[in-house]
Amino acid sequence: MKKSICFLCLLFVFTLFQSTMAKNDEKKDIFVMRQKIDNLIKEMTLEEKVGQLTLFTSDWDVTGPTMRSTYKDDIRSGKTGSIFNAYTAKYNYDLQKIAVEETRLHIPLLFGYDVIHGHRTIFPISLGESCSWDLSAIEKSARIAAIEASAEGIHWTFAPMVDIARDPRWGRISEGAGEDVYLGTLIAKARVKGFQGNDMSAPDSLLACAKHYCAYGAAQAGRDYSTVDISQRELFSTYLPPFKGALDAGVCTFMSAFNELDGVPCTGNKYLLDEILKKKWRFAGFVVSDYTSVNEMICHGIVADEKEAALLAFNAGLDMDMQGATYYKYLPELVREGKVSIHQIDNSVRRILEMKYKKGLFDNPYLYCDEKREKNYVMTEEFLSHARDIARKSIVLLKNDHHILPINKDIKTIALIGPLADDRENLIGSWCAAGDWKKSVSVMEGIKSKISSSTEILYAKGCSISDTDKKGFKEALEAAKKSDVIVAVMGESASMSGEASCRSNLDLPGVQKELLMELKKTGKPLVLVLMNGRPLTISWEDENLDGILETWFLGTEAGNAIADVLFGDYNPSGKLTVTFPRTAGQIPLYYNMKNTGRPMDEKNKYTSKYLDVPNSPLYPFGYGLSYTTFEYSPLTLDKKEMSLKDTIKVSVTVKNAGSVTGEETVQLYIMDLVGSVTRPVKELKGFKKITLAPGKSGTVTFEITAKDLAFYRKDMSYGVEAGDFKVFAGTNSSEVKEGNFRLTQSGVIQE
Repeated sequence: MKKSICFLCLLFVFTLFQSTMAKNDEKKDIFVMRQKIDNLIKEMTLEEKVGQLTLFTSDWDVTGPTMRSTYKDDIRSGKTGSIFNAYTAKYNYDLQKIAVEETRLHIPLLFGYDVIHGHRTIFPISLGESCSWDLSAIEKSARIAAIEASAEGIHWTFAPMVDIARDPRWGRISEGAGEDVYLGTLIAKARVKGFQGNDMSAPDSLLACAKHYCAYGAAQAGRDYSTVDISQRELFSTYLPPFKGALDAGVCTFMSAFNELDGVPCTGNKYLLDEILKKKWRFAGFVVSDYTSVNEMICHGIVADEKEAALLAFNAGLDMDMQGATYYKYLPELVREGKVSIHQIDNSVRRILEMKYKKGLFDNPYLYCDEKREKNYVMTEEFLSHARDIARKSIVLLKNDHHILPINKDIKTIALIGPLADDRENLIGSWCAAGDWKKSVSVMEGIKSKISSSTEILYAKGCSISDTDKKGFKEALEAAKKSDVIVAVMGESASMSGEASCRSNLDLPGVQKELLMELKKTGKPLVLVLMNGRPLTISWEDENLDGILETWFLGTEAGNAIADVLFGDYNPSGKLTVTFPRTAGQIPLYYNMKNTGRPMDEKNKYTSKYLDVPNSPLYPFGYGLSYTTFEYSPLTLDKKEMSLKDTIKVSVTVKNAGSVTGEETVQLYIMDLVGSVTRPVKELKGFKKITLAPGKSGTVTFEITAKDLAFYRKDMSYGVEAGDFKVFAGTNSSEVKEGNFRLTQSGVIQE
């Protein structure tokens, strides 16, 4: 016994020694870094310092208005410290060589690029991928993207986009994780961890960038770059948490948003950039503007010219100017005029140089420019396998009447119809980085790889995505009449969502819906495979078609993943992370809205409702069917009251009542019945995945703590209030089992 105690004591001392040594090494590394950077800053001229605060695009790719073409001269003169839209090991090596070997101080460049949902191997668009509710798979996608991008000379990605978005008219809803704060925050953390990995100096790590800071997803009228006008409570409750989550996960950079907030553009908003981000949250990385957003403050009407724009942005806490050249042209002059202090300049320069140091660029500027590594770590078999797997997990089964799906592989004849049925180019979606659509797998190819040799595919395009030409209808109808089942692959083009791609009408574009109406008249079983970057208004389709698969834009392996689901090799398990409205007139529509003083009552005209459509969505948040059926038991709670230090356990038993194995995402929601400010009707507070064989049951247990009940109270303190709560668990935000409990104490909660 004494020997055991002695051994444990020695083990404790050794562990403590190791921990102390590690902390000492870390402190030493920080000291060395800061000393090197301080010495470097002392040697720099004012113009060289401003150069580090300047980001220009190369001529390799275009992601916005082109304003300059002399970036190589700027590198040589030390007037730009970072370049974006440049990739491949050789190209970036040549640019880095200019910076390291042809400049006075040999400071390496930082290379950035929009690696949003894959680099060469393209994964589902971010909104689609979020519908997997699979945090480890989402993190793995970002990890693979980082491996591929870093192998092609890239150090920094302008991702993840963590904007909460509740207006599907907004094109950039496709780039985020949907409408929910809780899930969006977890996905933000997963993507940051995936991009950055465990070691920032590793050759397969990317600096992540949380964007767009902040509330960009609340743009009025769902129109890109438009005004945002929300309360401070809404800012802190809905739009800031995913950014705080990204920060907690170690994100190294932030990007300011195009929109204004409280009358001040985010790019020049001191409250956002300095008071919240740098002071309250103690963010130690750097903040970059969005593309020319400094210049655009002139159009906002808050500054008269570019010089004033540079002054407002820099004094607000914006460290780096992307592409607009306002810092490049005016910061030295502003310093000489005494309007910007050299101390401020040095602080921003230090933030940027520290990121370069942590990336290992001062030790080896060419670490990410290895052409051999580039050949070995791009579009590998492993990466493509994951792309197929996450694509399948992202598919949401919206309707499956009469079990039309899955289709029998031995079926005699399939009519494959629609503008996206034999398409490759649109499959990889918007912001597809260096992805090559020619390497993507079409739905036609995916289906051909599944069916038996005796099955015949009758293909007809039928119509284009967006024009009004109906000449192809005749061929499509002839094919449909000869078939045993019709698979119509329709939706948007990739360019219809993403930046600057907003829509006021969310119906299927062009004459696609009219073609579906004609196909319906044939009386043949009809399945719609949707490809789109946002929720669409498909009420007619839901009412009239036999099956609907929401596949988003699934990326390189799209066709194989869709075929896996169509023919039953994969049982769909995706759940919507954004509400589908019945009509565009319902927008904004999201699951955790608040009640009014006159909640909807069909018998009373003078209540909150429409005359022509129900208040309810077509498909609610969290919705998604399976090829099997899950049955939920009533909820059980281990106690009915809790204090601030207590935990309540909520359990629900789920049974697979169908005939095939399936995966279900069990969702937990909470409602605070009475608060010092009004509270949402439901809030997601947990979810767990469970896989069940036919006839089997499993019990899922959630733990609720006081932190799950916290909110920004009337005085804007963050905490909880004693009172009654409802708790829900179910298959989506609408179909739930219900319980209740009481919190006995009020108190402040650590944010």
